[in-house]
Amino acid sequence: MEADRRRRRALLLIVGALSGLAPMSIDFYLPALPHLTADLGADTSTGQLTLTACLLGIALSQVVAGSLSDTLGRRRLVLIGLAAYGSVSALCAVAPSIWVLLGLRFAQGCACGIGFVVARAIVRDVYSGDQAARIFALLVLVSGVAPVLAPVFGAQVLLLTSWRGIFVVLAALGAVLFTAAVLRLPETLPAHLRHEPGLATKLRVFGALLTDRRFVPFAVSGGLSFAAMFAYISGSPFVLENIYGLSPQLYGVAFGVNSAGIVATSQVSRRLVGRVGPGPLLRVGVTTMAVGGAGVLATVLLGLGLAPLLLFLLATISSVGLILPNATALAMAHQQHAAGSASALFGLGQFGVGAVAAPLVGIAGSHTAVPMAVTIAVCGAGSLLVLRGFAGRPVPTPRQAGV
Repeated sequence: MEADRRRRRALLLIVGALSGLAPMSIDFYLPALPHLTADLGADTSTGQLTLTACLLGIALSQVVAGSLSDTLGRRRLVLIGLAAYGSVSALCAVAPSIWVLLGLRFAQGCACGIGFVVARAIVRDVYSGDQAARIFALLVLVSGVAPVLAPVFGAQVLLLTSWRGIFVVLAALGAVLFTAAVLRLPETLPAHLRHEPGLATKLRVFGALLTDRRFVPFAVSGGLSFAAMFAYISGSPFVLENIYGLSPQLYGVAFGVNSAGIVATSQVSRRLVGRVGPGPLLRVGVTTMAVGGAGVLATVLLGLGLAPLLLFLLATISSVGLILPNATALAMAHQQHAAGSASALFGLGQFGVGAVAAPLVGIAGSHTAVPMAVTIAVCGAGSLLVLRGFAGRPVPTPRQAGV
Protein backbone atom coordinates (compact mmCIF):
# COMPACT_ATOMS: atom_id res chain seq x y z
CA MET A 1 0.00 0.00 0.00
CA GLU A 2 2.77 2.44 0.93
CA ALA A 3 4.70 1.50 -2.21
CA ASP A 4 1.57 2.16 -4.30
CA ARG A 5 1.16 5.60 -2.70
CA ARG A 6 4.77 6.42 -3.49
CA ARG A 7 4.26 5.40 -7.10
CA ARG A 8 1.15 7.57 -7.33
CA ARG A 9 3.01 10.56 -5.85
CA ALA A 10 5.89 10.10 -8.29
CA LEU A 11 3.43 9.87 -11.17
CA LEU A 12 1.67 13.07 -10.09
CA LEU A 13 4.97 14.93 -9.74
CA ILE A 14 6.01 13.94 -13.26
CA VAL A 15 2.59 14.73 -14.74
CA GLY A 16 2.61 18.09 -12.95
CA ALA A 17 6.07 18.88 -14.28
CA LEU A 18 4.98 17.97 -17.82
CA SER A 19 2.00 20.32 -17.45
CA GLY A 20 4.25 23.14 -16.22
CA LEU A 21 6.87 22.75 -18.95
CA ALA A 22 4.75 24.53 -21.59
CA PRO A 23 4.09 27.71 -19.56
CA MET A 24 7.73 27.67 -18.42
CA SER A 25 8.87 27.55 -22.04
CA ILE A 26 6.54 30.43 -22.92
CA ASP A 27 7.32 32.77 -20.01
CA PHE A 28 10.78 31.90 -18.66
CA TYR A 29 12.62 33.86 -21.35
CA LEU A 30 10.31 36.92 -21.39
CA PRO A 31 12.62 39.12 -19.26
CA ALA A 32 15.38 38.40 -21.78
CA LEU A 33 13.29 39.12 -24.88
CA PRO A 34 14.52 42.72 -25.39
CA HIS A 35 18.16 41.62 -24.95
CA LEU A 36 17.63 38.65 -27.27
CA THR A 37 16.04 40.84 -29.94
CA ALA A 38 18.81 43.42 -29.82
CA ASP A 39 21.59 40.83 -29.73
CA LEU A 40 20.29 39.09 -32.85
CA GLY A 41 19.72 42.39 -34.68
CA ALA A 42 15.95 41.96 -35.00
CA ASP A 43 13.09 44.41 -34.60
CA THR A 44 10.59 44.14 -31.78
CA SER A 45 7.79 42.54 -33.79
CA THR A 46 10.12 39.84 -35.14
CA GLY A 47 11.42 39.14 -31.66
CA GLN A 48 7.86 38.69 -30.40
CA LEU A 49 7.34 36.03 -33.07
CA THR A 50 9.54 33.74 -30.97
CA LEU A 51 6.62 33.61 -28.54
CA THR A 52 4.08 32.96 -31.29
CA ALA A 53 6.25 30.22 -32.80
CA CYS A 54 6.39 28.38 -29.47
CA LEU A 55 2.61 28.69 -29.01
CA LEU A 56 1.94 27.30 -32.48
CA GLY A 57 4.30 24.41 -31.86
CA ILE A 58 2.52 23.54 -28.62
CA ALA A 59 -0.88 23.71 -30.34
CA LEU A 60 -0.05 21.67 -33.43
CA SER A 61 2.08 18.96 -31.83
CA GLN A 62 -0.73 18.00 -29.48
CA VAL A 63 -2.88 16.70 -32.34
CA VAL A 64 -0.17 14.33 -33.54
CA ALA A 65 1.21 13.32 -30.14
CA GLY A 66 -2.14 12.75 -28.47
CA SER A 67 -3.33 10.47 -31.24
CA LEU A 68 -0.02 8.60 -31.43
CA SER A 69 -0.09 7.97 -27.68
CA ASP A 70 -3.35 6.03 -28.17
CA THR A 71 -1.41 3.74 -30.50
CA LEU A 72 2.13 3.63 -29.10
CA GLY A 73 1.43 4.17 -25.40
CA ARG A 74 2.08 7.15 -23.15
CA ARG A 75 5.57 6.50 -21.79
CA ARG A 76 7.32 6.23 -25.15
CA LEU A 77 5.88 9.53 -26.40
CA VAL A 78 6.83 11.35 -23.18
CA LEU A 79 10.43 10.14 -23.41
CA ILE A 80 10.68 11.16 -27.07
CA GLY A 81 9.25 14.59 -26.29
CA LEU A 82 11.56 15.24 -23.35
CA ALA A 83 14.65 14.09 -25.24
CA ALA A 84 13.72 16.40 -28.12
CA TYR A 85 12.96 19.25 -25.72
CA GLY A 86 16.37 19.11 -24.04
CA SER A 87 18.19 18.91 -27.38
CA VAL A 88 16.27 21.75 -29.05
CA SER A 89 16.57 23.98 -25.98
CA ALA A 90 20.33 23.55 -26.10
CA LEU A 91 20.32 24.49 -29.79
CA CYS A 92 18.28 27.62 -28.97
CA ALA A 93 21.16 28.71 -26.72
CA VAL A 94 23.54 28.82 -29.70
CA ALA A 95 21.13 30.14 -32.36
CA PRO A 96 23.09 32.44 -34.71
CA SER A 97 20.11 34.46 -35.99
CA ILE A 98 16.54 35.34 -35.15
CA TRP A 99 15.25 33.24 -38.04
CA VAL A 100 17.04 30.13 -36.83
CA LEU A 101 15.74 30.82 -33.34
CA LEU A 102 12.18 31.10 -34.68
CA GLY A 103 12.42 27.62 -36.17
CA LEU A 104 13.96 26.23 -33.00
CA ARG A 105 11.28 27.85 -30.81
CA PHE A 106 8.62 26.20 -32.95
CA ALA A 107 10.39 22.87 -32.48
CA GLN A 108 10.71 23.53 -28.74
CA GLY A 109 6.97 24.18 -28.55
CA CYS A 110 6.29 20.95 -30.43
CA ALA A 111 8.47 19.01 -27.99
CA CYS A 112 6.90 20.36 -24.80
CA GLY A 113 3.44 20.07 -26.34
CA ILE A 114 3.93 16.29 -26.38
CA GLY A 115 4.29 16.12 -22.62
CA PHE A 116 1.47 18.61 -22.10
CA VAL A 117 -1.06 16.56 -24.07
CA VAL A 118 0.04 13.13 -22.85
CA ALA A 119 -0.10 14.30 -19.21
CA ARG A 120 -3.88 14.76 -19.49
CA ALA A 121 -4.24 11.33 -21.09
CA ILE A 122 -2.21 9.74 -18.27
CA VAL A 123 -4.53 11.31 -15.69
CA ARG A 124 -7.56 9.91 -17.54
CA ASP A 125 -5.89 6.47 -17.71
CA VAL A 126 -5.38 6.37 -13.95
CA TYR A 127 -8.26 8.43 -12.51
CA SER A 128 -11.93 8.97 -13.29
CA GLY A 129 -14.92 11.00 -12.11
CA ASP A 130 -14.49 13.54 -9.32
CA GLN A 131 -11.02 12.22 -8.53
CA ALA A 132 -9.90 13.07 -12.08
CA ALA A 133 -11.39 16.56 -11.67
CA ARG A 134 -9.32 17.04 -8.49
CA ILE A 135 -6.14 16.01 -10.31
CA PHE A 136 -6.91 18.32 -13.23
CA ALA A 137 -7.37 21.13 -10.68
CA LEU A 138 -3.84 20.41 -9.43
CA LEU A 139 -2.56 20.65 -13.00
CA VAL A 140 -4.31 24.00 -13.39
CA LEU A 141 -2.58 25.07 -10.17
CA VAL A 142 0.77 24.23 -11.76
CA SER A 143 -0.20 26.04 -14.96
CA GLY A 144 -1.29 29.05 -12.91
CA VAL A 145 1.83 29.25 -10.76
CA ALA A 146 4.35 28.62 -13.56
CA PRO A 147 3.60 31.82 -15.56
CA VAL A 148 4.03 33.87 -12.37
CA LEU A 149 7.28 32.29 -11.21
CA ALA A 150 8.89 31.71 -14.62
CA PRO A 151 9.65 35.38 -15.44
CA VAL A 152 10.88 35.95 -11.88
CA PHE A 153 13.34 33.05 -12.12
CA GLY A 154 14.27 34.09 -15.64
CA ALA A 155 15.16 37.57 -14.42
CA GLN A 156 17.41 36.07 -11.75
CA VAL A 157 19.16 33.89 -14.32
CA LEU A 158 19.82 37.05 -16.36
CA LEU A 159 21.79 38.45 -13.44
CA LEU A 160 24.29 35.65 -13.98
CA THR A 161 24.28 35.12 -17.72
CA SER A 162 22.83 36.29 -21.04
CA TRP A 163 19.61 35.26 -22.78
CA ARG A 164 21.45 32.21 -24.06
CA GLY A 165 21.83 30.99 -20.49
CA ILE A 166 18.02 30.98 -20.20
CA PHE A 167 17.85 28.24 -22.80
CA VAL A 168 20.70 26.34 -21.17
CA VAL A 169 18.61 26.23 -17.98
CA LEU A 170 15.60 24.98 -19.96
CA ALA A 171 17.78 22.29 -21.56
CA ALA A 172 18.94 21.19 -18.12
CA LEU A 173 15.32 21.10 -16.93
CA GLY A 174 14.44 18.88 -19.87
CA ALA A 175 17.32 16.54 -19.00
CA VAL A 176 16.18 16.28 -15.37
CA LEU A 177 12.60 15.49 -16.39
CA PHE A 178 13.79 12.94 -18.94
CA THR A 179 15.78 11.16 -16.24
CA ALA A 180 12.82 11.21 -13.86
CA ALA A 181 10.52 9.81 -16.54
CA VAL A 182 12.95 7.03 -17.41
CA LEU A 183 13.18 6.00 -13.75
CA ARG A 184 9.66 6.59 -12.42
CA LEU A 185 7.07 6.99 -15.20
CA PRO A 186 5.15 3.75 -15.85
CA GLU A 187 3.13 2.91 -18.93
CA THR A 188 -0.50 3.69 -18.10
CA LEU A 189 -2.20 2.51 -21.31
CA PRO A 190 -2.44 -1.31 -21.50
CA ALA A 191 -1.65 -2.87 -24.85
CA HIS A 192 -5.17 -4.24 -25.30
CA LEU A 193 -6.66 -0.71 -25.13
CA ARG A 194 -4.41 0.77 -27.81
CA HIS A 195 -5.67 1.76 -31.24
CA GLU A 196 -4.64 0.12 -34.46
CA PRO A 197 -2.03 2.16 -36.37
CA GLY A 198 -2.99 3.93 -39.54
CA LEU A 199 -4.36 7.25 -40.72
CA ALA A 200 -7.84 5.89 -41.31
CA THR A 201 -8.13 4.81 -37.68
CA LYS A 202 -6.97 8.18 -36.39
CA LEU A 203 -9.33 10.11 -38.66
CA ARG A 204 -12.20 7.90 -37.55
CA VAL A 205 -11.40 8.60 -33.89
CA PHE A 206 -11.13 12.36 -34.45
CA GLY A 207 -14.35 12.33 -36.44
CA ALA A 208 -16.16 10.55 -33.63
CA LEU A 209 -14.86 13.06 -31.09
CA LEU A 210 -15.89 16.05 -33.18
CA THR A 211 -19.46 14.77 -33.28
CA ASP A 212 -19.59 13.65 -29.64
CA ARG A 213 -21.91 15.97 -27.74
CA ARG A 214 -20.39 14.73 -24.48
CA PHE A 215 -17.00 16.14 -25.58
CA VAL A 216 -17.37 19.09 -27.96
CA PRO A 217 -19.24 21.62 -25.73
CA PHE A 218 -16.74 21.23 -22.90
CA ALA A 219 -13.77 21.45 -25.26
CA VAL A 220 -15.14 24.58 -26.94
CA SER A 221 -16.07 26.20 -23.63
CA GLY A 222 -12.62 25.47 -22.21
CA GLY A 223 -10.91 26.73 -25.37
CA LEU A 224 -12.80 30.02 -25.34
CA SER A 225 -11.96 30.62 -21.67
CA PHE A 226 -8.30 29.93 -22.45
CA ALA A 227 -8.50 32.44 -25.33
CA ALA A 228 -9.89 35.08 -22.98
CA MET A 229 -6.92 34.51 -20.67
CA PHE A 230 -4.43 34.81 -23.54
CA ALA A 231 -6.09 38.01 -24.72
CA TYR A 232 -5.52 39.38 -21.22
CA ILE A 233 -1.90 38.17 -21.10
CA SER A 234 -0.98 39.71 -24.45
CA GLY A 235 -2.97 42.94 -24.08
CA SER A 236 -2.74 43.85 -20.42
CA PRO A 237 0.87 45.17 -20.42
CA PHE A 238 -0.01 47.79 -23.05
CA VAL A 239 -3.42 48.59 -21.58
CA LEU A 240 -2.42 48.87 -17.93
CA GLU A 241 0.94 50.56 -18.48
CA ASN A 242 0.42 52.73 -21.58
CA ILE A 243 -3.22 53.70 -21.03
CA TYR A 244 -3.78 53.52 -17.27
CA GLY A 245 -0.26 54.53 -16.28
CA LEU A 246 0.83 51.60 -14.11
CA SER A 247 4.56 51.20 -13.67
CA PRO A 248 6.10 47.87 -14.74
CA GLN A 249 6.42 46.99 -11.06
CA LEU A 250 2.76 47.70 -10.30
CA TYR A 251 1.77 45.84 -13.44
CA GLY A 252 3.70 42.86 -12.12
CA VAL A 253 1.72 43.09 -8.88
CA ALA A 254 -1.59 43.19 -10.79
CA PHE A 255 -0.53 40.24 -12.95
CA GLY A 256 0.48 38.31 -9.86
CA VAL A 257 -2.85 39.00 -8.13
CA ASN A 258 -4.79 37.66 -11.12
CA SER A 259 -2.57 34.59 -11.32
CA ALA A 260 -3.08 34.05 -7.59
CA GLY A 261 -6.83 34.21 -8.30
CA ILE A 262 -6.48 31.27 -10.72
CA VAL A 263 -4.54 29.33 -8.10
CA ALA A 264 -7.14 30.06 -5.41
CA THR A 265 -10.18 29.11 -7.50
CA SER A 266 -8.51 25.94 -8.77
CA GLN A 267 -7.98 24.86 -5.17
CA VAL A 268 -11.58 25.76 -4.28
CA SER A 269 -12.61 23.56 -7.19
CA ARG A 270 -10.40 20.71 -5.98
CA ARG A 271 -11.97 20.82 -2.52
CA LEU A 272 -15.59 21.18 -3.63
CA VAL A 273 -15.74 18.89 -6.64
CA GLY A 274 -16.28 15.77 -4.55
CA ARG A 275 -19.37 17.32 -2.97
CA VAL A 276 -21.00 19.23 -5.83
CA GLY A 277 -19.46 17.67 -8.95
CA PRO A 278 -17.62 19.37 -11.84
CA GLY A 279 -20.79 20.39 -13.72
CA PRO A 280 -22.04 23.03 -11.25
CA LEU A 281 -18.52 24.35 -10.71
CA LEU A 282 -18.07 24.72 -14.47
CA ARG A 283 -21.35 26.63 -14.74
CA VAL A 284 -20.27 29.01 -11.98
CA GLY A 285 -16.93 29.51 -13.72
CA VAL A 286 -18.27 30.34 -17.18
CA THR A 287 -21.00 32.58 -15.72
CA THR A 288 -18.36 34.49 -13.73
CA MET A 289 -16.18 34.87 -16.81
CA ALA A 290 -19.09 36.11 -18.92
CA VAL A 291 -20.11 38.68 -16.28
CA GLY A 292 -16.50 39.72 -15.69
CA GLY A 293 -15.84 40.06 -19.44
CA ALA A 294 -18.96 42.20 -19.86
CA GLY A 295 -17.78 44.34 -16.95
CA VAL A 296 -14.35 44.79 -18.55
CA LEU A 297 -15.96 45.93 -21.79
CA ALA A 298 -18.38 48.31 -20.05
CA THR A 299 -15.57 49.79 -17.95
CA VAL A 300 -13.45 50.51 -21.02
CA LEU A 301 -16.28 51.89 -23.15
CA LEU A 302 -17.67 54.08 -20.38
CA GLY A 303 -14.27 55.21 -19.08
CA LEU A 304 -14.98 54.13 -15.50
CA GLY A 305 -11.32 54.11 -14.48
CA LEU A 306 -8.66 51.72 -13.28
CA ALA A 307 -10.17 50.29 -10.07
CA PRO A 308 -13.30 48.73 -11.63
CA LEU A 309 -11.24 47.46 -14.55
CA LEU A 310 -8.87 45.64 -12.20
CA LEU A 311 -11.79 44.13 -10.27
CA PHE A 312 -13.53 42.85 -13.40
CA LEU A 313 -10.22 41.50 -14.75
CA LEU A 314 -9.68 39.68 -11.46
CA ALA A 315 -13.13 38.07 -11.67
CA THR A 316 -12.62 37.11 -15.31
CA ILE A 317 -9.16 35.61 -14.97
CA SER A 318 -9.81 33.91 -11.62
CA SER A 319 -12.73 32.04 -13.18
CA VAL A 320 -10.24 30.10 -15.31
CA GLY A 321 -9.36 28.11 -12.19
CA LEU A 322 -12.95 26.85 -12.07
CA ILE A 323 -13.41 26.38 -15.81
CA LEU A 324 -10.34 24.53 -17.05
CA PRO A 325 -10.14 21.61 -14.57
CA ASN A 326 -13.85 20.91 -14.72
CA ALA A 327 -14.19 21.38 -18.48
CA THR A 328 -11.23 19.03 -18.89
CA ALA A 329 -12.69 16.42 -16.56
CA LEU A 330 -16.09 16.51 -18.27
CA ALA A 331 -14.61 16.46 -21.78
CA MET A 332 -12.43 13.46 -20.91
CA ALA A 333 -15.00 11.62 -18.80
CA HIS A 334 -16.32 9.40 -21.60
CA GLN A 335 -13.08 9.13 -23.57
CA GLN A 336 -11.20 6.31 -21.91
CA HIS A 337 -11.06 4.58 -25.29
CA ALA A 338 -9.43 7.63 -26.90
CA ALA A 339 -7.93 9.69 -24.06
CA GLY A 340 -4.88 10.74 -26.06
CA SER A 341 -6.88 11.89 -29.08
CA ALA A 342 -9.40 13.68 -26.85
CA SER A 343 -6.60 15.40 -24.98
CA ALA A 344 -5.10 16.40 -28.33
CA LEU A 345 -8.26 18.08 -29.57
CA PHE A 346 -8.83 19.74 -26.20
CA GLY A 347 -5.28 21.14 -26.21
CA LEU A 348 -5.50 22.24 -29.84
CA GLY A 349 -8.65 24.15 -28.96
CA GLN A 350 -6.91 25.85 -26.04
CA PHE A 351 -3.66 26.91 -27.68
CA GLY A 352 -5.04 27.26 -31.20
CA VAL A 353 -7.84 29.64 -30.21
CA GLY A 354 -5.46 31.35 -27.78
CA ALA A 355 -2.93 31.93 -30.56
CA VAL A 356 -5.69 33.50 -32.69
CA ALA A 357 -7.09 35.66 -29.88
CA ALA A 358 -3.75 37.03 -28.65
CA PRO A 359 -2.92 39.17 -31.75
CA LEU A 360 -6.47 40.58 -31.92
CA VAL A 361 -5.87 42.77 -28.88
CA GLY A 362 -3.35 44.88 -30.81
CA ILE A 363 -5.22 45.41 -34.07
CA ALA A 364 -6.00 49.05 -33.22
CA GLY A 365 -2.59 49.89 -31.76
CA SER A 366 -1.23 49.99 -28.24
CA HIS A 367 -3.17 53.06 -27.06
CA THR A 368 -6.70 51.68 -26.91
CA ALA A 369 -8.10 49.02 -24.61
CA VAL A 370 -11.19 48.33 -26.72
CA PRO A 371 -9.85 45.35 -28.75
CA MET A 372 -8.70 43.56 -25.60
CA ALA A 373 -11.99 44.24 -23.84
CA VAL A 374 -14.06 43.09 -26.82
CA THR A 375 -12.02 39.90 -27.23
CA ILE A 376 -12.33 39.00 -23.54
CA ALA A 377 -16.05 39.78 -23.48
CA VAL A 378 -16.80 37.80 -26.66
CA CYS A 379 -14.82 34.77 -25.46
CA GLY A 380 -16.48 34.84 -22.04
CA ALA A 381 -19.99 35.18 -23.48
CA GLY A 382 -19.25 32.51 -26.08
CA SER A 383 -18.10 30.07 -23.42
CA LEU A 384 -21.33 30.56 -21.48
CA LEU A 385 -23.56 30.33 -24.56
CA VAL A 386 -21.92 27.11 -25.72
CA LEU A 387 -22.35 25.51 -22.31
CA ARG A 388 -25.93 26.66 -21.74
CA GLY A 389 -26.93 25.76 -25.28
CA PHE A 390 -25.64 22.21 -24.88
CA ALA A 391 -28.70 20.24 -25.99
CA GLY A 392 -30.83 22.55 -23.84
CA ARG A 393 -30.17 20.48 -20.73
CA PRO A 394 -27.94 20.69 -17.62
CA VAL A 395 -24.29 19.74 -17.79
CA PRO A 396 -23.88 16.11 -16.70
CA THR A 397 -21.26 15.25 -14.13
CA PRO A 398 -19.09 12.15 -14.52
CA ARG A 399 -21.01 10.54 -11.65
CA GLN A 400 -24.32 11.19 -13.41
CA ALA A 401 -22.84 9.74 -16.56
CA GLY A 402 -21.86 6.60 -14.70
CA VAL A 403 -18.11 7.20 -14.88
